[in-house]
Amino acid sequence: MTIQVKIAQGLGAVAAADWDACALGSGAGDDDPYNPFVSHAFLSALEDSGCVGAKTGWAPLHVLFEDEAGKILGAAPCYLKSHSMGEYVFDHSWADAYTRAGGHYYPKLQVAVPFTPVTGPRLLVPDGPRAAEIRSYLIAGLRALRDQTNASSIHATFLQETDLAALTSERFLRRDDQQFHWFNDHYGNFEDFLAALASRKRKAIRRERRDALANGISVEWVTGREITEAHWDAFFAFYMDTGSRKWGRPYLNRRFFSLIGERMADRVLLVMAKRNGRHIAGAINFIGDRRLYGRNWGCIEDHPFLHFEVCYYQAIEFAIARGLDRVEAGAQGEHKLARGYRPVITSSAHDIADSSLRRAVQDYLEQERLYVSDAAEELSEASPFRHRDED
Repeated sequence: MTIQVKIAQGLGAVAAADWDACALGSGAGDDDPYNPFVSHAFLSALEDSGCVGAKTGWAPLHVLFEDEAGKILGAAPCYLKSHSMGEYVFDHSWADAYTRAGGHYYPKLQVAVPFTPVTGPRLLVPDGPRAAEIRSYLIAGLRALRDQTNASSIHATFLQETDLAALTSERFLRRDDQQFHWFNDHYGNFEDFLAALASRKRKAIRRERRDALANGISVEWVTGREITEAHWDAFFAFYMDTGSRKWGRPYLNRRFFSLIGERMADRVLLVMAKRNGRHIAGAINFIGDRRLYGRNWGCIEDHPFLHFEVCYYQAIEFAIARGLDRVEAGAQGEHKLARGYRPVITSSAHDIADSSLRRAVQDYLEQERLYVSDAAEELSEASPFRHRDED
């Protein structure tokens, strides 16, 4: 079989059906059969809106592997980075140390979904008898691209187990971190979920939900054709307010939201809070086949516990109603534990060209993995769920 390596400087050069045949057919047994973030619709919306591009420090260099007939056999969403922003797996200390030693850490290659800390396929290979072989070609192609671009390293983040195993078998360094996810234990409704919690936690959540809506606030779910440009206008105002206060420069622009509304509205859930006839807060979620992915939130009025209601409790209710297995509520946030979300290990893989930097990072990661594992175990013991001897 003749394999041809190509680099696509943007998804405009790749047919949506060809990309999705790889993206949505890869690693289905690992996680969610439909991961919205690796779809052509989502990634191309980032590019077409200008949120991703050379001027943003995320230059698309997607790796494609084709057979002699030009059929795409595998792909990797890859970006040449001139900084370490928008990744949620932090390597600033590595870059600083390498610079002080006289090296050039940037550019680097990032195999990821920009601005999206969600586990999913990164080596996009349809399941089949040659999947492992094609993954190895993708890894070789990434290393060749690293050499061609004089990049210091390759970073593949938020990996499924299949991709993690493939990369670590090729001497990529494993890195672990932690998120908090909610798991649907065949609950029929929200009260069934509350019944699984210790009495004190049940009471606290009921009080938070009551207080969140105490000031005449109502909450609605908006998805599919129900989403209008007015909804996007309102949500973007929320997003900009929160983003500006949290990190100074929100990554997504207004056009991006219109594009995903055009291209994948059936996979979008807006949870919108309204008071006195106008929207005052909202959260955007993406709908997989098995999971709900919470992404961004914002508000223009502050109300006690409204963030928990809009982002966490409403997501749980929607997941139960849709029969979804899990809610992923994004990066960080130990406060999610008390609200029924459980610690989950996330993983990335890193290939560093300079042997001295590689050894230093490897030593650091070995210690970091122990810390992450111990922290996850400790947090699991603090779970709000009832023990057998409790009511």
